[in-house]
Amino acid sequence: QVQLVESGGGLVQPGESLRLSCAASGSIFSINDMGWYRRAPGKQRELVATTTVSGTPNYADSVKGRFTISTDNAENTVYLQMNSLKPEDTAVYYCSARTWSMVVYWGHGTQVTVSS
Repeated sequence: QVQLVESGGGLVQPGESLRLSCAASGSIFSINDMGWYRRAPGKQRELVATTTVSGTPNYADSVKGRFTISTDNAENTVYLQMNSLKPEDTAVYYCSARTWSMVVYWGHGTQVTVSS
């Protein structure tokens, strides 16, 4: 079992920045990759960014150049630095962890609201 706890969401104005954190605990050794997904009101959950344990990132086209995913392996934490935020980035952001056996774990989510 892997437990994920997100933090760092909030209300910001367009153009501002936020950093999300996700702390993993439990069977850390089983994790192959971690990432962030989001669900906007009335829409399906979509990929934002993922990274493997070796550090290979993958981004949705809509966030390339604005968001950066990173990990602190010593702290078992994955971060999502979000710059130049837009109103369309408003969503609940979920942390995910996928194990080598392809089991996916999810955090409870953190709300990000971009509004003037």
